[in-house]
Amino acid sequence: MTHPHYHAVSSANLFGGTAEDYLPIHNWFDATKESFADFRHRALRHHAEGIFEAERVFGITITNSAGKQVPVRYVAEQHVMEDCGRIPSVADWLSRIQPETWMSRATKVGVHSRRAA
Repeated sequence: MTHPHYHAVSSANLFGGTAEDYLPIHNWFDATKESFADFRHRALRHHAEGIFEAERVFGITITNSAGKQVPVRYVAEQHVMEDCGRIPSVADWLSRIQPETWMSRATKVGVHSRRAA
């Protein structure tokens, strides 16, 4: 799916209520498109740890407009499954990053500052 609205419609079909009930959760998952506007934005939240972070942000459940309590984790899992086909881990995403020299270059704090002189 390419837009939070369609995820929200899917949630309403699965859990009841209206798409608007679920839009904040789906917007949160896809807010990372602001930083990287292709599928790679998913590496930041579309994984098991992101699902649990969504619970911390939105609570354990939401009450939809039909008065039904819906576990946030179920909505979050639905979003990730629709986008990725499974629920990856952070390690699944990060293990595919190609290491570059600048990523592991360590320096002592302050070495290049005026104080070090």
